[in-house]
Amino acid sequence: MDTLFDHSLLRQRHRRALAATRKQPARDPQFLLRHVATELAERLSMVERHFANPVLLHSATTLPADLLEATGKTDRFLVVAPDRPEDIGPTAGTNSREWVAAPPDEVGLNVASADLFIAPATLHLVNDTPGLLIQVRRALVPDGLFLAAVPGAGTLGELRQSLLQAESEVTGGVHSRIHPFADVRDYGALMQRAGFALPVADCEELVVRYDNLFALMQDLRAMGMTNALVQRSRKPLSRRVLLRAAAIYAERFADPDGRIRASFPMIHLSGWAPDASQQQPLRPGSAKMRLADALRPGGDRK
Repeated sequence: MDTLFDHSLLRQRHRRALAATRKQPARDPQFLLRHVATELAERLSMVERHFANPVLLHSATTLPADLLEATGKTDRFLVVAPDRPEDIGPTAGTNSREWVAAPPDEVGLNVASADLFIAPATLHLVNDTPGLLIQVRRALVPDGLFLAAVPGAGTLGELRQSLLQAESEVTGGVHSRIHPFADVRDYGALMQRAGFALPVADCEELVVRYDNLFALMQDLRAMGMTNALVQRSRKPLSRRVLLRAAAIYAERFADPDGRIRASFPMIHLSGWAPDASQQQPLRPGSAKMRLADALRPGGDRK
């Protein structure tokens, strides 16, 4: 398995970012996680089930658990994470939770020990995504549910293009400054490969607007979303490169009012641990109607 991400560095940056959030509560740099958690809560609210053993997987904060518990669809979440998550949710300061320590590529739970897993904007930072999904499916009880949201291909595409062009112009070379992101088809295939039943993958297009590139980069630092690739350049970008990148960004990705756009396509995933009670596909040859008849406008339904 190739090691793409420096997980130790990621944890350091998340802790620093969340500490800054506590110092400036009026500013909400965790708006993206809040949006993701709200969307997951809405999707869970439509499931006609109550989950007694839910698990929050590798979230840096307890905010998603707070919002999903508020739907009334779950009991209290168990948290799986490398470190005890920061408590910045609606009940901040009173949110002590049962916690299981596990590295980002592991679930850390026994087989069939949970009936719901939630992974809010974390799968894109896993070194072994197929392996982690298989672990999640095995840790679910039969007919248990997995819900996830993950930034997809095109995330920060404007920033990526601007930095690449600016660095090439100024220095004559380029480095990887933005993490790689998979597309919705890749994640759908991974869900099937991991053995989930009834897998679904869809994409929500999110666009956030900023005054300039520097305001965007400030938010990325505040969210702990800066470059943590193992093969990243250790040399900071020069002022010349940054100024040129800001100019390119403004030229190519600004709206008429001068504000720039930053894309965060969010892929939503759902799948169930297989169970005999679930809806099954029909056996080949068992159809009671020809496809041609079914598709004929106003056609005969005999």
